Amino acid sequence: MCCFSRPVESVSSTRIFARDENPTHQFLAYSMSYRAAEDLAMVLPIPVPPGSREDAVRFIDLHAYADFFSDLHSGFPEPDTLANHPRSRGPIAAAAPAPLKVERVGSFEASFVPQIADFGRLDARFQLPKGVWDKLPAYARYGFAVFKLRKDATGVHPMAFSFPKPAGSKLFFPTVHIHDGSVHDSAHFDHDLYCQVGAQHHRAAGWRESPQNAGAFMQVSSSRGLIDAHAHCYLKRMVGTFKNQDTWV
Repeated sequence: MCCFSRPVESVSSTRIFARDENPTHQFLAYSMSYRAAEDLAMVLPIPVPPGSREDAVRFIDLHAYADFFSDLHSGFPEPDTLANHPRSRGPIAAAAPAPLKVERVGSFEASFVPQIADFGRLDARFQLPKGVWDKLPAYARYGFAVFKLRKDATGVHPMAFSFPKPAGSKLFFPTVHIHDGSVHDSAHFDHDLYCQVGAQHHRAAGWRESPQNAGAFMQVSSSRGLIDAHAHCYLKRMVGTFKNQDTWV
């Protein structure tokens, strides 16, 4: 879900990467371009297990790897150039509540909100309009990663973190849109979704596989553990009008 605490004039070029860190945690990286008239926050609901602690999410600083998604894109050459990229072998893979902790993560300030009731512990500028969550009952048990953005920025280096996931769940991509404080049945998507899947996941229709392992086109040491050098990557483009919902693989 891409939710903003204040109105945005435009959002485009959304790119999301997902990979299981281990059987109990998932990596997620997110980037987009935007225009806004005031400082605001982007809120990403994440399906954490109920009762997750305030320190359950580990934020990852990618400010030194601003080209993370550009490098990912380079791993998917157009079909007429595939012959120049030999395929490599590898696995597929009651008192006033205390304010929430705020971390500096590269160009952002970030917080993890364990549940909807904890949003009151954030600065008012970074809360969603009242009543929004009443329209989205499916997120009643979710946690929320909140990134505070500046109005003078039009693009951001990737936001990344690791979060605990429910046992046996699929890879999660936050793709529901709330850009104007309202929830619509359908939305315009301009998304590139990337993933590295483990053996427990099935290949999904509509995904392209990179012809090479990620180590051939990614700066693995700069990815802070997000990328498995020995696995292929997968890409799905979503451009146009789609049902306004999250994506699972």
